[in-house]
Amino acid sequence: MLIRYLAVAICFGVLLPTLELGARQPNVLLIISDDQSWTDFGFMGHKVIKTPHLDRLAAESVVFPRGYVPTSLCRPSLASMVSGLYPHQHKITGNDPPRGTDRKEMLRHIKRIPTLPRLLAKKGYLSHQSGKWWEGHYELGGFTHGMTTTGRHGGPGLTIGRKGLKPIFDFIDAAGEKPFFIWYAPFLPHTPHNPPERLLSKYKAEGKSIHVARYQAMCEWFDETCGELLGYIDKKKLSDDTLVVFVTDNGWIQKVQSRGSDVRSKRSPYDGGIRTPVMLRWPGKLKPARHETLVSSIDLAPTILAAAGLEAAPGMQGLNLLDVCSAGGKSSRTKIFGEIFEHDVVKIDDPAPGLLYRWCILDEWKLILPHRGSPVISRKRKTRYRDPIWDTPQLFNLSVDPHEKQDVKGQPARISSMSSDIERWWKVEKP
Repeated sequence: MLIRYLAVAICFGVLLPTLELGARQPNVLLIISDDQSWTDFGFMGHKVIKTPHLDRLAAESVVFPRGYVPTSLCRPSLASMVSGLYPHQHKITGNDPPRGTDRKEMLRHIKRIPTLPRLLAKKGYLSHQSGKWWEGHYELGGFTHGMTTTGRHGGPGLTIGRKGLKPIFDFIDAAGEKPFFIWYAPFLPHTPHNPPERLLSKYKAEGKSIHVARYQAMCEWFDETCGELLGYIDKKKLSDDTLVVFVTDNGWIQKVQSRGSDVRSKRSPYDGGIRTPVMLRWPGKLKPARHETLVSSIDLAPTILAAAGLEAAPGMQGLNLLDVCSAGGKSSRTKIFGEIFEHDVVKIDDPAPGLLYRWCILDEWKLILPHRGSPVISRKRKTRYRDPIWDTPQLFNLSVDPHEKQDVKGQPARISSMSSDIERWWKVEKP
């Protein structure tokens, strides 16, 4: 019976149940790009930015080009990845606490929610944090090892990648035969956009914005670090025993004439802020493929837990993407949801007061539903303005308008139906 199952599984390229077969539990490497548009990879079709290492990873992976994060700001997005919960569930909805509030007050949520490191520890996993980590000391998230001990958004951990990968290499070496989970969230291609000159020179051109050139070079720098890390996994002969997961925390569209991001990327409900490719590589277990299935970063935690032989924690609404892969990309899911909040949390224990938008994607249709207009806080956090275009629902057909240039008019029934879907997902009273 076992031989027959193996033959069928190999023939159709489905996931093999490693735990039942007695194989070791897989290591897990989670690679998180920081502030990079879904378009800005070679394997996603970019004509200028070079990402050869991630292109190779894509060729060896199941790629979901229509992946999304539920929110387009780093701290709440990362909290969703580590917990499998939407921001309104884990309540880490912004980067900073209400003005005048001690930052430590926000740390109570990471202590109470399930996290991948804590759950994986039940199966004997060691875990290492590096790069972006807003939730205080790495141990508060359940990591057994890590780099961040203090700092607003990563402190000492932010040196990873920019100053080598030795802390991760040392962790891998020390793990021995124990399965491990690595959180690799380097401060790349995030600002400051200060790439090595050898890379910047490749992207400079007469008449080209230096700001765009710097950002593009940063994307290649990030790719180089991924290649170095994946190369070390290969060198240690761990590739066949390692599930590699790739995602970005939120998008970034570089302004042409100045530093900073375009208004339709980071912090916005547009695809420039929330869309990301998602990749899964597990040699011998997952057959490389490319699926247009809608997936979300809330799917990552259930997927990683399933690979380790664990059930999803209560409250997790994501899919096990291993099942989606084994079904050839087919999924029972018909729609995905997300939410956008103020940069600064309004109430630490209540997500509703800081809510700006909820959004839904159903097949090719996307609805952005404003909650109370669009207050935008300046960098100095002193002034506000409202962009009236965001004060009413917006509907887009992503199949013909992937960059959301044209709000589709004359579709009241569709807007009403998708608005009802959003309300059923998370009902919030109007302020």
